[in-house]
Amino acid sequence: MSMTEKRCYYEILNVEQTASTDEISVAYRRRAIQYHPDKNPGDEAAIDHFKEAAEAFEILSDTEKRSRYDRYGHAGLEGGGQQFHDLSDIFEAFGDMFGGGVFGGSGSGSGRGRRTRRGADIECDLTIDLFAAARGVEKQVSFAQHRCCGDCQGNGAAGGTALEACQYCGGHGQVIQSRGILRMQTTCPSCHGVGSTIREKCGSCRGEGYQEEVVACDVAIPAGIDDQMRIRLTGQGHLSSSGGPSGDLYCLVHVEKHSLFTRQGNHLICRVPITYSQAVLGGTVEIPTLDGPEGIEIKSGTRAGDVVKLSRRGMPDPRGRRTGDLHIQIDIDVPKKLSSEQEQLIRELADLELSHVTPHRKSFLDKLKGYFAPEDQPDSDD
Repeated sequence: MSMTEKRCYYEILNVEQTASTDEISVAYRRRAIQYHPDKNPGDEAAIDHFKEAAEAFEILSDTEKRSRYDRYGHAGLEGGGQQFHDLSDIFEAFGDMFGGGVFGGSGSGSGRGRRTRRGADIECDLTIDLFAAARGVEKQVSFAQHRCCGDCQGNGAAGGTALEACQYCGGHGQVIQSRGILRMQTTCPSCHGVGSTIREKCGSCRGEGYQEEVVACDVAIPAGIDDQMRIRLTGQGHLSSSGGPSGDLYCLVHVEKHSLFTRQGNHLICRVPITYSQAVLGGTVEIPTLDGPEGIEIKSGTRAGDVVKLSRRGMPDPRGRRTGDLHIQIDIDVPKKLSSEQEQLIRELADLELSHVTPHRKSFLDKLKGYFAPEDQPDSDD
């Protein structure tokens, strides 16, 4: 399902955005039981709903992922949720919540037996500056990845010896527990669903079946990416220990703060100081943009806090929507020290301002006179 086709996770579980973690768990159990494959044999639509509910629960039950989803929607995850490629992934992740074979019988739940598992995902950090985030860039990242042990060929047994069937589950990888009228099938706690055990561990990998190796790969960062967004590279994670697909690599992107620009969504804000004379008379002021310095016209009578907007000069949207704007916020630069010549000119200006009162200032002075009580007014005889 593409990003644009994805439904809202809260809508999928039929909960409010303010729902607690417990409410989300209850809602997921309800959906999982409703669309469980054992209850809906051969119903592909039910399986799709089952996978959809599992994906929604995986995001909303994780505080960090939920916060990113609430802020950016599906685009903020960038594939950051666990990808449930088949039903075994869901039962592996959440089977214990409602029982793999909660409905019993010979359906898909009770007949799964041992199954392959995906390799673990890898997460790495990647730091870029604001200009790289605006234009998009390709970066190389290095990370430790599990590679198949050459001595045991990945089975973890010394000298290539064969694996033995797990005695706890009889080699099935699953155990069935009865709770009242329900029969619950869960992952074997001894072999963790593999169905086999190792008598003598490989000395090179200590029975893990893999060794760590530092590898590198190129990551294409889309233009407009924001801080804390993640990029998913399918199949670049750890190898599976049971012959399943490899995990995924997630690159958490950090965008460095810029000395001139402040980012608000796709908009950029830049505070530009101008002189008092420029504010009064107007003129051309040079400002920074993502494309380099540029001159803009300042209108006469500009006040501190006024904003000049340059449309579509901000950050692009990684989802392909409208590019943001660049907001130039005007500051009036008041010097703390003056030369004797500057001070003389300012005093002359002050004298002129006192003799030529502007309508705005006159209105304020009139209101100020009426603010004081009569007893506060100075005596006419003084």
